[in-house]
This record gives sequence, C-alpha cells and structure tokens, in this order.
Amino acid sequence: MQSIVESVSDAFSGQSAIAYDSSLSVLDNRTGKTYSIPIARNAVRATDFKQIKGDGSRADVVEQMEAGLRILDPGYMNTAVVESSVTFIDGIRGTIHYREHSLDKVVRDNDWEEVVYLINWGHLPTLTEKVRFRKDLAANMVPPQPVVDVIRALPRDALICSMMQAGLAAYTSCDKGSRTVHSSGRPHYVKNMPAVDAAIVRTLSAFAVVIALAYCHKRGKEFTAADPNGSFIGNCLLMMGFTQNGKPDATIERCFEKLWILYANHEMTNSTAAFLHTASSLTDPISGLAAALLSGYGPLHGAAIECAFTDFERIGVPANVPAFLDEVKGGKQRLFGYGHRVYKAVDPRAKWIRAMLDQHKDRVYGNELLQVAMEIDRLALNDPYFKSRNLKVNADLYGTFLYTAMGFETDIIVAMCSLSRAGGLMAHWREAMGQKPCIWRPQQVFTGSIPQGARAKL
Repeated sequence: MQSIVESVSDAFSGQSAIAYDSSLSVLDNRTGKTYSIPIARNAVRATDFKQIKGDGSRADVVEQMEAGLRILDPGYMNTAVVESSVTFIDGIRGTIHYREHSLDKVVRDNDWEEVVYLINWGHLPTLTEKVRFRKDLAANMVPPQPVVDVIRALPRDALICSMMQAGLAAYTSCDKGSRTVHSSGRPHYVKNMPAVDAAIVRTLSAFAVVIALAYCHKRGKEFTAADPNGSFIGNCLLMMGFTQNGKPDATIERCFEKLWILYANHEMTNSTAAFLHTASSLTDPISGLAAALLSGYGPLHGAAIECAFTDFERIGVPANVPAFLDEVKGGKQRLFGYGHRVYKAVDPRAKWIRAMLDQHKDRVYGNELLQVAMEIDRLALNDPYFKSRNLKVNADLYGTFLYTAMGFETDIIVAMCSLSRAGGLMAHWREAMGQKPCIWRPQQVFTGSIPQGARAKL
C-alpha cells in the first residue's frame, strides 16, 4: 500500500504574495522626517521600521545604531511571528476555525485523526487517506530499545516531564530523519515535503510511545504493543494499559476523540512558538517537540493545570471553597486555570466540554477532587469579583476534569494534553518547512551604560 508521504500534495508549501491595503504614516519628531509603512492584514512589518533612524546628535549610543528603529515588545504581547493559514481564533466573537472548517463542525462530524490530517494537509481525508494515515501512525509506534532503556534507567519517582525529555532525546539518536539532519549538516527538511510528511508521522508516533513508556514505568505496568489497525488514541490507551478485555477502553477513546479536537491547535501559543523558534535553526522536529514540551511545563502555561489540582487537593472538600476564594480576592492566593488571554467573551471550547462532563457526570461528580473543582467553578461564575474580571475557568483546565474522571492521575494530564496538541505543532512546522528558511533571532534594547572611551570608538 502506498504510504501517506507519497500521496499527499504540497498544496500549502508556498507563500502567497501580500497585497498591501493601506499604509501608516510615521512622523519622527527627532528628525522631522515622515515615513510610510505598508499595512497588510491589519499588520505592519517590523523590518520596515529599520528605515527610521536618528540624526546621530543625541548622546545615547542606542539612538546612533545603524540598524534603525526597533520594536520593543517583551513577551510578544503584540507581535506576530509567522503568517499562517492553519487556525484562526476570533477572541471577540469566541470562534475557532481549523482551515476553512469551524470548530463546531469538526467536533460534530469528525474524529481527531481526521482533524490532524485537515490542519496538516489542508483537507479532510478520504476514507482511503484516513486508513493509510492510521496505519502509518501505528506502524511507527514501535519503541526503539535505546528509548526503552533510557526511560527505564530513571527512578520511578522521577518527574514525568524529565522522563519524556530523556525519551525524546533518545529518539533523536534513533530517528532516521534526525540522524540525517545532524550527521550531514545540511537542511534536510526545507522544501522537501515528502521527508517532512514522513517526519510528521514518525514524530507523532514517537511522542505517543514516549508518554506511554514513561507512564508505564512510573506505575510499574507492562507496556503493550500498538495494534497495527488501531486508531491513534486507541493505541495510546492500549500502550498505557487503559483497556477492557485487552482492547482500548471504548468509553475513554470515544471521549478523547472529541476532546482532543478541541485542543488540536490554538494558533501561536507559547509552546508552539518555542517549537518554531527551535525549528528555525533547521533542526529535526523531535528536538522542536522537546523544546515545546519544556515550555509547556512551566506554571504560567500547561503546568498551571498541575498547580490548580494541587490547590484542589489542599482545599480538600467543597465546604472549604468559599474561604479559598476569599483568599484569592484578597491577593493571598492565585487562582490557576482561570481566565484566558485570548477570549474576551466565551471560550468556544467550553460548551463542548460541559456537554462531555454532563455525559460522564457519574464519573465526574463521584470524584472528590472534582467536587472541589466544580464548586470553585459554581461560586466563581456568580461572584461579582470574578464576573467583573471575566475570570471563567478556561478550557484547558475544564478538559482535565475529564482526564481525572477517566482515571488518569494528575501527573500525566499535562503530558496527555501536550499529545493532543502535537498534531497542531506539526502543522505549523510543515508550513514553516515549505517556506524560505529564516532563523529566529530576536533583538534587544540596551539599557546599560557604555564607558566614554568605548563610546568614542563606536
């Protein structure tokens, strides 16, 4: 059977010409000069500001830089780092589109594999394409022995993130694409879309295997080989031991097929940017994935989930929630997992997660930890303090309630959330590899002092 990497067209590999629809007039009061900066898609290019230069009359050495005016934006608060056609989020209206398909449509009509195919290759797969994609993923879920050995060499009480990093590092020594990149010293993937497509499949499968191996090692469970005909999510459950009668737990698989669509991609997140920053050096995608994983495990990103669950455990019972919220309002506690930088109205993923929670309410409301979480949610939704600040539980935390209800321990949830987003990371990487390479090399604004003698030499 022909492999997916031989059949998928490279329809999204090129960059379209930009049509500038307006301009920005900039008056530099230092020199009296006026500059015209083109505007396209409600954005200006930062490099267009390099033409704006001081007259050299000021003492500050920073103003005498030949590179021209710089854009200072700590934390990328208002800086777009890529042009992308993968995902569009409207934070005002509360909508998400994967390519030209609304989130609501794909959640209703599709499963996770189909959506990953859509965001990577630009169209929903035919049945033949889907079967081929599924088989290719399963065929690559065979752990190399060095990966197994590295993970099992760590103590079982090691952090699961460190286990995953070790496993991914071992994979780069075994993966043929990674070895080609680092042994040849040549840009193996740029404009080489068959190689990119093969690497996408291998990387997704490698990530699933590493998570399963780490989970099994920590729990003292046997790793189960993937089913060559199984779904990606089904095989993840199988490898981790979430089974019934030797097969993946059907209830969990059906739930995750929809839940993972909600997290498949979310535009340019912190971890996505970390992946692309690493990939801009033209390294292999497994190394990029490792960078994204480390970024995602910080408490201001994905690990906020673990911080929230730590709070739930400390609160103990629903009766203690009001006192906890009083401490939050008094600035003595931080409410992890609430609020979202993007959405100004409603997170469009939340309604689907609420429906899933209702569908599995026996599992959800029977869990003492989740009783605390749901009580926080209930009280915060009706509290003027949280309402006035638009602090609703975000979908990332909301979705983890389902993981807990399905029997997943807290320490593995961030890993599973990362896996659900890996398809989106691959889509952004594929897009980048179809474009002219450009290493991400940020600038700085110098705020120190230069000795007078050294300044004279500049």
